[in-house]
Amino acid sequence: MARTVYIYNTLTRRKEEFKPVHPGMVGLYVCGPTVYGDPHLGHARPAVTYDVLVRFFRYLGYKVRYVRNITDVGHLEHDADEGDDKIAKKARLESLEPMEVAQTYTIAYHDAMRRLNTLPPSIEPRASGHIIEQIELVKKILAAGFAYESNGSVYFDVPAYNKKYHYGMLSGRNIDEMMANTRTLDGTGDKHSPYDFALWKKASPQHIMKWPSPWSEGFPGWHLECSAMSEKYLGEEFDIHGGGMDLQFPHHECELAQNTASRGQGGVRYWMHNNLLTVNGQKMGKSLGNFTTLEDLFKVYSPMTVRFFILQAHYRGTLDFSNEALSAAEKGLKRVLQAAKDCKGLPHGGDTANPEVEKLPGAVMDALCDDLNTPVALAHVFDAVRIVNQVKDGSLKLGDKDHEALSELFGKIVPDVLGLVDEVSASSEEKTVEGLMDMILEVRTDAKSRKDFSTSDKIRDRLKELGVTIKDTKDGTEWSM
Repeated sequence: MARTVYIYNTLTRRKEEFKPVHPGMVGLYVCGPTVYGDPHLGHARPAVTYDVLVRFFRYLGYKVRYVRNITDVGHLEHDADEGDDKIAKKARLESLEPMEVAQTYTIAYHDAMRRLNTLPPSIEPRASGHIIEQIELVKKILAAGFAYESNGSVYFDVPAYNKKYHYGMLSGRNIDEMMANTRTLDGTGDKHSPYDFALWKKASPQHIMKWPSPWSEGFPGWHLECSAMSEKYLGEEFDIHGGGMDLQFPHHECELAQNTASRGQGGVRYWMHNNLLTVNGQKMGKSLGNFTTLEDLFKVYSPMTVRFFILQAHYRGTLDFSNEALSAAEKGLKRVLQAAKDCKGLPHGGDTANPEVEKLPGAVMDALCDDLNTPVALAHVFDAVRIVNQVKDGSLKLGDKDHEALSELFGKIVPDVLGLVDEVSASSEEKTVEGLMDMILEVRTDAKSRKDFSTSDKIRDRLKELGVTIKDTKDGTEWSM
């Protein structure tokens, strides 16, 4: 924790030194998926981004509480609090219970995240499991004078809030100008203002998911869920709230307003937003025909290739998805993982030290300290790849400290912080073959040590007949099929 970490704070629009609420601890809340469809490429970027952030803080010695929610109720089709609940609509289309839909796609999401090698959150609360907390939060906002009841629904009063605070400060919007340029239509709903948003919605008779409340039988607003759950598990003030840039407005703007209205302060020190993915320069979407599920993508490219591809761009920068970019990432990842394997057996010795080699682990960490700059971190990793290859071809010698630095980089930082690991895991059959070969070669080595060359040669020749080639080297016996 001796290193100083800087994070770009969306709220202040500048990089700021990270100073946790509680020394030595990090409280992180990230908006998770609305589970009504298969996980897609858009889910992968925030998952990988905040996974690296969690890994990085833990590597620095912080204790991290990572909360990522599951939205299983209340997320309507339109931001204007209109349309069907996304999960309920899917349930009707597929003749399933809403929780059946939520469970199916939560499992699919977890499986995709596991394959991307993202760590599970410390806590993964579901919106439907925190209805009581959400009702209590609505009561607080009503009591503070920043909400009103209308025909059984409760809405956040944006104009009233804006008189005391600033609605729009997170997204940079000027609500006064927006309201001045908006024509209010009579009879368009229960809201006093078109910018007001639902804290609690009265359910229609045909609505499937609904709960009793002081105002009506209904369901919570989507924005309310995250305010309630983040406060429950991280407190009224916590360190970092993360999510995609598409959530900055209205979702996170509404969260900030709810927090301030109920607590007198916004509750979050640093707001982080990852940029969106494009596909060949276009925004990804089902209507454009360029929508890619992770299941389909993993049939062509390995999950580690996708992870590496995401890390090649800074999380706040654009990331354009294309086959060319994925193919290049595949090649780059292969070089890194090969260097990680080669590093273990590199010859080294003596007190000689190469300053370029020794500084590499620190250079990677410095890049991550600078607002999680993964592309610069990877550039330093590739410097290490080059050095490993120079040692392999004999053009460079390593001292013991040099080898320690490379081992730290490839043995800890690359897998434990960047989360890049070799996916090629042997099947049970392959592991059995490897075990048998190790045993056979041990018998052959023992025979050679006893100068029983007849047995040693017999094992070698028999293995050759079976298609197994063995090669004696100064470091031991190697085999291949």
